Amino acid sequence: MTPELMIKACSFYTGHLVKSHFCTWRDVARTNENVALAEKMNRAVTCYNFRLQKSVFHHWHSYMEDQKEKLKNTLLRIQQIIYCHKLSIILTKWRNRARLKSKKKEDELILKHELQFKKWKNRLILKRAAAEESNFPEQSSSEGSLVDETLKCDISLLPERAILQIFIYLSLKDVIICGQVNHAWMLMTQLNSLWNAIDFSTVKNVIPDKYILSTLQRWRLNMLRLNFRGCLLRPKTFRSVSHCRNLQELNVSDCPTFTDESMRHISEGCPGVLYLNLSNTTITNRTMRLLPRHFHNLQNLSLAYCRRFTDKGLQYLNLGNGCHKLIYLDLSGCTQISVQGFRYIANSCTGITHLTINDMPTLTDNCVKALVEKCSRITSLVFTGAPHISDCTFKALSTCKLRKIRFEGNKRVTDASFKYIDKNYPNLSHIYMADCKGITDSSLRSLSPLRQLTVLNLANCVRIGDMGLKQFLDGPASIRIRELNLSNCVQLSDASVMKLSERCPNLNYLSLRNCDHLTAQGIGYIVNIFSLVSIDLSGTDISNEAFCKSSLILEHLDVSYCSQLSDMIIKALAIYCINLTSLSIAGCPKITDSAMEMLSAKCHYLHILDISGCVLLTDEILEDLQIGCKQLRILKMQYCTNISKKAAQRMSSKVQQQEYNSNDPPRWFGYDREGNPLTELDNVTPSKGASELTVEKSTYSSEEQAA
Repeated sequence: MTPELMIKACSFYTGHLVKSHFCTWRDVARTNENVALAEKMNRAVTCYNFRLQKSVFHHWHSYMEDQKEKLKNTLLRIQQIIYCHKLSIILTKWRNRARLKSKKKEDELILKHELQFKKWKNRLILKRAAAEESNFPEQSSSEGSLVDETLKCDISLLPERAILQIFIYLSLKDVIICGQVNHAWMLMTQLNSLWNAIDFSTVKNVIPDKYILSTLQRWRLNMLRLNFRGCLLRPKTFRSVSHCRNLQELNVSDCPTFTDESMRHISEGCPGVLYLNLSNTTITNRTMRLLPRHFHNLQNLSLAYCRRFTDKGLQYLNLGNGCHKLIYLDLSGCTQISVQGFRYIANSCTGITHLTINDMPTLTDNCVKALVEKCSRITSLVFTGAPHISDCTFKALSTCKLRKIRFEGNKRVTDASFKYIDKNYPNLSHIYMADCKGITDSSLRSLSPLRQLTVLNLANCVRIGDMGLKQFLDGPASIRIRELNLSNCVQLSDASVMKLSERCPNLNYLSLRNCDHLTAQGIGYIVNIFSLVSIDLSGTDISNEAFCKSSLILEHLDVSYCSQLSDMIIKALAIYCINLTSLSIAGCPKITDSAMEMLSAKCHYLHILDISGCVLLTDEILEDLQIGCKQLRILKMQYCTNISKKAAQRMSSKVQQQEYNSNDPPRWFGYDREGNPLTELDNVTPSKGASELTVEKSTYSSEEQAA
């Protein structure tokens, strides 16, 4: 065997061996790959089945959760339905019981009213019969009974404190008359505490200077408060005031004879004066020089309508110790004061908290800015009759902690003044913005966050509507509001009254005068405001008495010029509002004598009554008023055609103030002397009549407040 063959044999053998081993390895490898692939396929199938099961389970789980949620919601809905059904049953029973109780209470009131009215009529018949039999006037018999009752009770036996409490309510004239009864009564009128305060203004046309001098001389050590308002006295009388060393309050307003010389004597003798009213006097800069030198503790000063002092006089307020304790200042009508004068006030009276400036057309924003630069303690501000005040004044007042603001008749104050009012004046409690034509619903929306607001007067703000009032009442201010005046806000409708009844539980005074869009249905919502003490619905379209039924504490009611009202409202007042003290039914032609008889029988606390234009009333009502309403002080009977002059003259001796004429009602009343509506009216509208009566009533506002 050759080496070549050996090499070939080895090569063949090696190739054959490699080939056999490779085939074997290939078969083994293929077998392993198939096994691995089978395993992978099995795992893939297992994973796919798991994912499929998971997806199915997820969908099933979601479905079950949805079913559970639906079941839960269904159960809750069923529970709510059952709960609402229970509540409905409870509320129905409560409502029926409340209605039954209310009906029972109403029936009791009506029954009580009928019994009292029957007793009243029987007593009235017996009284008239007794008067006819005795042939004596009723007045003399009543006076005789009063004398007998007086003899039975000797007032002088009461303790001194009780006597003082009784006599302190009398005027100076009444005290003098009481002192002339007898010796015991004279001793009672000589109590020292009774002469601490003397008001000579009530007897300015009766008592001469001689008596005033003797009174001041006798009680000079006890005198604390003196009022000479409107008294025409001699200079010697004013000088005698200087002997009252303990005097604290002095009012010499409207005294034409009061001069700088009189003020000099008083300032030297009465250094302890705290309150000084010099309104409408002829004082000059000489008096202004005396104030800081002698009245070191002066707190209240009124210089209203004193036009003879100048800016230099205001500069004198900083002399000596100055008037740094002054907290109240009235500069109404002082048109001579310039911006520099207000700077002098700011320098000398930095502690002012109450500022009143009325009837001052020369007042501008610069004057207010000069004042508040140093007077940052102002809390009460009154600007009426100042047409040049604008939004800039509100911006300047942002440094003050205002609680009360009053602007009237201003056309330059707009919504911009109220934009940040909740941030600048969070403690505002009283806002009077009457007759400010620039105020709209946006201002009311800005006022809604004021939590301390209790009084809001927006009379004659004709651009205010339902939306603005709703936004205001939705805020926290509606909870504390006590007084709301919306007179002549002609855009308000029934929705506003409904919102008021829902959001104002503490409302005491409400005025909706001449709100033309209000109907009887809207005014009926007032029945839900149980806290009302005073309501003014004059000039509105009301025809029923439903609003009276819940007003058991009602004291003041004005339904004048509501021509649809009849005797039913008077009957409702007699049943539900027996505490009524002021009533105006002027311009209500359907009111008759029977209604007024009921009023006289039940409303014994009536002080003010206006029946002007009630053409069906006769002389009989005056007799009823004399017997039933013995506290009546003011009676208005304009255009009462069936009331005679003789009866009115007899009634005038029973009241303090009376207005009467028997002329036919004016054309703007809308009816004739018999109460029949007129077919053709003159160009004069009822609103004009209402405004005329408003002016007339304002003339007697002080007397009404006194009553």
